[in-house]
Amino acid sequence: MKFIADAMLGRLARWLRLLGFDTLYFPDIEDHRLLRIAREEDRTILTRDTRLVKVRGLKNFLLLHDNDPFEQLTRVLKAFSLYPPEQADSGKEGRPRLYSRCSLCNTLLEDVPKEQAKPSVPEYVYQTAGGFKQCPQCGKFYWKGTHPALLKKKLNEILSGL
Repeated sequence: MKFIADAMLGRLARWLRLLGFDTLYFPDIEDHRLLRIAREEDRTILTRDTRLVKVRGLKNFLLLHDNDPFEQLTRVLKAFSLYPPEQADSGKEGRPRLYSRCSLCNTLLEDVPKEQAKPSVPEYVYQTAGGFKQCPQCGKFYWKGTHPALLKKKLNEILSGL
């Protein structure tokens, strides 16, 4: 499933990307452009804008009322039945894989040799991390540190409520 989040849902977009969902987000996007991209790329619109959902012919959208990004995430996961908890990290059955997309630009991450990451990551991280991924679009490096464990814990809390 592919999403496009309106300008009010940046934190939600980042979480969806961390979960592996193809989620476009532009902080200053105008409604007509958001609608055009959604239509052209067959994306579901995630929005908090009650005026936007009144556009004639709009079908693929979810109107969110919560301010809290974790409540928003829970609502999205429930609304589209996206995550049975036992498959949250499996990547099976066409499901997205956790930590497979850049949280900043939505591009799929690529595994890179450890040596390639050396000039761009702290020395301690280089010495202790087992592997690295890099975004081919924006160049950001990713590695398994404490964040994945904390994010997985938060995700399990969210999934247990579904």
